[in-house]
Amino acid sequence: MTELAVRRPGGRTAAVRAAVLRAAEDLLVEGGLHALELTAVAERAGVGKSTVYRRWSTVPVLVADVLHEMAEQSVSRARTGTLRGDLRANARLVRRTLTDPRQGRLFGAVIAAATYDPRTAQALERFYDRRVAEWSACVTDAVARGEAPTRTDGAAVIRHLSAPLYYQFLTTTTPLSTRDADRAVAATVAAVAAGVFVVSKRRPGGSRSPDLGT
Repeated sequence: MTELAVRRPGGRTAAVRAAVLRAAEDLLVEGGLHALELTAVAERAGVGKSTVYRRWSTVPVLVADVLHEMAEQSVSRARTGTLRGDLRANARLVRRTLTDPRQGRLFGAVIAAATYDPRTAQALERFYDRRVAEWSACVTDAVARGEAPTRTDGAAVIRHLSAPLYYQFLTTTTPLSTRDADRAVAATVAAVAAGVFVVSKRRPGGSRSPDLGT
């Protein structure tokens, strides 16, 4: 869900931004949020400190831009023609991203920072909300094809699919395997078929609760 595509070309402003974001990513990978200082980013990127401070002003603003660019460059959602195929593409994409030597460490650093920095947490939430919303269309398509029950919550399906992969990534030293990704797919497809993600009843405030047959 998060592997990056090839970055787009641009002019001088785009080149400066790309250099700064690359430098910020490098520092996050090497030392986490504590290593990310605007002065260090400017030095690593080879641009003036005033440029960095004028455009990004604070570290959380820079992290938010890093995540925004990652969302922009992320691989688009799959269209395989089946729910299982689309979910497999998503799970294997997550697995490739988290096992990539650079991307895995980058996500680990940002996720760790989000546990104690509220602004980083908000930026990370926006990043995943955007990616989940895009991949949720796979579930919408599955409902239209009759592969999933009506009113299946697409966002809940995608989050459920990724959850065991992120849990293993964050809490163990066991590398994620293709088998782990495929097992998450099988469990999610079974849960979809069982109606686990169907929403029907409105909670206070207008949100819906899962229809579990009660």
